[in-house]
Amino acid sequence: MMQKDKEKEKESPPELEPYLHPLVVMPEDENLPALSNPALHRYLQEISQYELLSREATEELAIRLQETGDPDAAYRLVSANLRLVVKVAMDFQKYWMQNFMDLVQEGNVGLVQATRKFDPFRGVKFSYYAAYWIRAYILKFIMDNWRLVKIGTTQAQRKLFFSLNKEKKLLEAQGFKPEIKLLAERLNVKESEIVEMGQRMDNWEVSLESPVRNDSEDEQKSFLPYEGPDIEEIVASQEIKDRLADLLSGLRDQLNEKEQVILQTRLLSDEPQTLQVIADQFGVSRERVRQIEANLLNKLRKHFEKVMPDIKDFFTGDHLILNSGPGKTE
Repeated sequence: MMQKDKEKEKESPPELEPYLHPLVVMPEDENLPALSNPALHRYLQEISQYELLSREATEELAIRLQETGDPDAAYRLVSANLRLVVKVAMDFQKYWMQNFMDLVQEGNVGLVQATRKFDPFRGVKFSYYAAYWIRAYILKFIMDNWRLVKIGTTQAQRKLFFSLNKEKKLLEAQGFKPEIKLLAERLNVKESEIVEMGQRMDNWEVSLESPVRNDSEDEQKSFLPYEGPDIEEIVASQEIKDRLADLLSGLRDQLNEKEQVILQTRLLSDEPQTLQVIADQFGVSRERVRQIEANLLNKLRKHFEKVMPDIKDFFTGDHLILNSGPGKTE
């Protein structure tokens, strides 16, 4: 009897109970298939055998992997975080109504990539870093398999997609007819590119403004590629940037008024103010503002280097790489 109880306990580890029920809660609808997850159930039982790691053990393995390339260290890092993949994949289940394990498998690829790229000397928590890579791979999988005509694979095509309608509306608001030649001039692209993108946008398999599901407020276009930096670039540095922001909040009291304004409106802003605007605000020259900014950057660098030795990676020339905007303007 005791042996049976032990086997039963092994079949359903307590910490996995929340995940052993149907994953997607759907409204009652006779047109929707009944959802069950026997494959996920078995998978969760299988991965529950892998020991979870403390942060110290994780860092030790990550250092060993980076310094020696030890495959056993990589294996232990990946296997200990397989449950994290399932947890992250659940955030995307309402957008993928097919096999949930597809998302898990793609997330596992992201976890492996995170393990390869993780730098244990930056003081970043591995699970936090890995979650970005997992989300990135799952999201890319969903977008690549979405039943829509692809909007294009190059960054220039993605940028045109998101700019075209905006520019059309702007021209109409200004009283102009949004003709192909005018749009091409305004967007600095060839007329043929305007025609091609217009045809793509006119021939969607579904409307981009339509909801993902009847019970969802999210629109299809919310899950299309965007014109910003590649998601891998965001993943690689996001937590470091979060830590920089935290450190900045503790430094503000040590800055004078001009430094605080420059920090907020130039270094941290997605749409940085020009030197001239700030110069006019304080009644000084542009060159004086430039000098104050240079001194401020030097002060920030020294402050951060005390706690983050790799902070140099986030300074390039006279720039602080913390925002996601277009960069500073003169």
